[in-house]
This record gives sequence, C-alpha cells and structure tokens, in this order.
Amino acid sequence: MTAERLVRPYRIDDPDRFRLDSFRCDDTDEIDGDKDDVKAMLARDIEKLADLQKRLYAQNRWAVLVVLQGMDTAGKDGIITHVMGGVNPQGCEVHPFKVPTDRELEHSFLRRPALALPERGHIGIFNRSYYEEVLVVRVHPELLKRQKLPPQLIGRSVWKERFEDIRAFERHLARNGTLILKFFLHISKEEQRRRLLDRLEEPDKRWKFDMNDIAERKFWSKYMAAYQDMVRATSRPHAPWYVVPADHKWFARLVVARALVQALDRLDLSYPVVGAGALKEMRKVKRALRAERRRSPR
Repeated sequence: MTAERLVRPYRIDDPDRFRLDSFRCDDTDEIDGDKDDVKAMLARDIEKLADLQKRLYAQNRWAVLVVLQGMDTAGKDGIITHVMGGVNPQGCEVHPFKVPTDRELEHSFLRRPALALPERGHIGIFNRSYYEEVLVVRVHPELLKRQKLPPQLIGRSVWKERFEDIRAFERHLARNGTLILKFFLHISKEEQRRRLLDRLEEPDKRWKFDMNDIAERKFWSKYMAAYQDMVRATSRPHAPWYVVPADHKWFARLVVARALVQALDRLDLSYPVVGAGALKEMRKVKRALRAERRRSPR
C-alpha cells in the first residue's frame, strides 16, 4: 500500500468542511492483512525514516517539527518510542509541554515553543505543544487568569486571536525552512477508559496514572469541540493536521510513520556532493592510509 493511499483520508486539506464526528477512532479499513503484515510495513517505514533522517542531517537545510496532540492515553509516547525510536538521537529532540511554570507565564505563550524549535538538519517532536493554549486553556478559561494578561485583552475574540497568532507563527517557520507535521491522535472515550484501567491494573503502568485524567473526562465533549475548532482554524497546506484514528495503537503508528516518510520524501533530501578539489585530496589521503598499513609491523 502506498503512503498516499494510507495517509490521504486523514490529512485535513479542506478544514472549512472538517467535522470531527465524521472521523472514526477505530478506522482500520485501509489495511488488508494480519498484524504480522502491519508490523512488517511499519518496520520498513521506520527503516526508510531512519535513512531520510540521515539525509536531512547531512543536507542541513530543512528542519522538521512534529506536533503530537491528543487526549490522555491517546498514544503520544508510543508514537515517539515505536515510530521515532529508529532515528539517530543525535538529530532528534523531544520536548514535552507540561503545565507552564510561573516564569514561562511571564512571557507570550509562543515563546516556549520558539525556544524549543529544531535547528536545521534536525527533527523536533513536541509531545503536546503550544496548541494546549487553545485546548486545555479554552476548556478551563480560568487558566487565563494565571497568564497575567491585561483584562481588556481577554474577550470573546481571544481564541480567534490565538488561532491567528499560531497561523502566523507556523507560516513564518515554513517560510524559513521548517517542515511542520501535526498529528491529532483521535481516541474514543471508551478506549481511554480501557487504557486508564490498564494503568491501574498493571504495576509497570501505574506510575503514568494521574487523577486529573479522570477529572478531565467530564469535559470530553468540550475538548472534542475545541479540537474541531483547532483543526478548522489551523490546518493549512504548509502546516497540515492529520486526524489519526488512535483506538488501535498499531494503526496510529503506521499512519504517522507513513505520513512522515511521505513528507520527508518530498523534500528531495540528498547527501552533499563532494567537489572535485576535495575529492582529489581524499584520494591522496586514502592512498596514504593504505600505504601506512603496508608499512606497519604485523
């Protein structure tokens, strides 16, 4: 199966018509075959991604920003481990966006991501991101009070203005050589319930459990409305959203891997070409190194 065929249904290219309730959380219809086939496909994609990352690093022209959003237990950590685990850590950084500190709240909400952006030749992964400002803060508007904004700036248009700021931020990044790929891991409330139970029942997962995860379930419908508005307002050709069905972890990982491979392939990445003069010098060095081995005692 081609990357285009698998990924196309989940890339939001017409955001004005996007409706979240038309996207199934358990959609695996695009896949034929058993799980062994899927594992083999994912392994090939990870291998291809590792090769593309080497070229990205060597070419040192593009930066890649991967944004992962989703409700708790949606599988963000699993994507990082199982999809990105094959790339060279020297050229890949992960930045988790937890509750902002008091010092971070002294600045614009876009300062924190700006300081964590990947440099050229690198892949940066945001585990959650600046989009929390139009998700959790929107669902809990009382959090705006912590941000010390002038009261006259917090009105009905505050979310519209934040969407405008985000679009401008991403447009600036794209114009300066950053490839932006954003993934909303779309999980159902019932699947989240099962995964939370797993965390409670399995000793090696209990450390992940947070009582806030239970409290936030009460706001599920508000979060879904916020996610829908987020995708509609900020999915653009230079910074697209992919709404990835995430009830089946293996499927979500395959879709994300395919999307990354497809996007990096389009950059036409290549290793730098060595000039004639440098190549001539390399040949001299190679001859000298070979001669050195012949002269060394055995």
